Amino acid sequence: MSNINEPNIYESNPNELNPDPANTRIQTGLDLIQRERFAPLAGQRIGLLSHPAAVDRYLRHAATIFHAADPVDLHCLFGPQHGFRGETQDNMIEWDGFTDPVTGLPVYSLYSQSRQPSAEMLADIDTLVVDLQDVGARYYTFIWTLLLCLEACANEGKGVFVLDRPNPIGGQLREGNILDPAYSSFVGMAPIPMRHGLTVGELAAWFRAHFNLDVDLHIVWMSGWQRHMWFDMTGLPWVMPSPNIPTLESAVAYPGFCLLEGTNLSEGRGTTRPFEIFGAPFIEPEKLAARLEQWKLPGVVFRPLHFEPTFQKHAGHICGGAQLHVIDRTQFQSLLTATAVLAAVHELWPREFCWRQPPYEYEEERLPLDILAGGPQLRQDIEAGVSPFEIARHWHKELATFAADIQEFLHYE
Repeated sequence: MSNINEPNIYESNPNELNPDPANTRIQTGLDLIQRERFAPLAGQRIGLLSHPAAVDRYLRHAATIFHAADPVDLHCLFGPQHGFRGETQDNMIEWDGFTDPVTGLPVYSLYSQSRQPSAEMLADIDTLVVDLQDVGARYYTFIWTLLLCLEACANEGKGVFVLDRPNPIGGQLREGNILDPAYSSFVGMAPIPMRHGLTVGELAAWFRAHFNLDVDLHIVWMSGWQRHMWFDMTGLPWVMPSPNIPTLESAVAYPGFCLLEGTNLSEGRGTTRPFEIFGAPFIEPEKLAARLEQWKLPGVVFRPLHFEPTFQKHAGHICGGAQLHVIDRTQFQSLLTATAVLAAVHELWPREFCWRQPPYEYEEERLPLDILAGGPQLRQDIEAGVSPFEIARHWHKELATFAADIQEFLHYE
């Protein structure tokens, strides 16, 4: 029995954050493992990999829940990029392990020169529990931390429990190219598309099969989630999965507009609307917006603006650019839209625009844009003046092949 004040998550509760009966049916893996009173983990020494968004529907953090639950023998904690409790604001900032002041347990950093748990880190546990909220994009490093943990646990004979969570941008739409394995990096370690349409649990199952990992993997699947659901349809509370994904709208834009990290354009870090605001000091906002509107991109309009980032690229300098406003997210194509932005800026300001140079996310030689894009083709097409729509058409065959390959690993309707 848990010794925390645990409400019944299947009965109405006047204090529940989202009491709508139509939504309370959706439970995450963390909600469901509590319903089972942690029985699947009884008698095991546990390590927990999580981050600030690993909360139940009452906003209680997984570490607090596991630490207080009598059947759980929690030994240590692990954190991905941005830290276990969100210690690092900016991207590509390493952090060191520490003793957690809430639980008193050691916290191991999996975002440093050692991004995979070592044998020493895993020595005192039998099972690693993973509870990570992904955003549905290939470059989001949490899924690669998961893969590295699966590999380490396979090598050390440790079990893995994945507590599944929604893909916040839904599970029906996929976009972008399939990663070329020759361009594998910490922003892409497996041949999946830029917007993959999978949950963390589905990815874990596919990783085990694709990489032939001999690991004892258990997935606590969600209850009630369906592939058509966006996060705001779940009734679950939104917690920032990382500091620069403050809203669902940021997550919707992210699969395409993360590509701007591979250029000298600001992707809106250091503003209140990252990945929705973009630009650079040399850009004339009205000129850029007018060019983008000529393409009649689906589901989006652009508002010219000026902004001043408080950190990251162009911090303290006035940038011209635009804010994208998604008016129909079922039609909006983030990758197509971001490709159009890159093509427009390359066309209009060829002397000022440039590709960012390495290092980037532990890659020392290849261009950041190329490892984000999973190969050089996107950059080469933009340099050659290929239409954004033609570039996107190149992805269709790869996406169809991936959809067929992944079909057996789709757990949800």
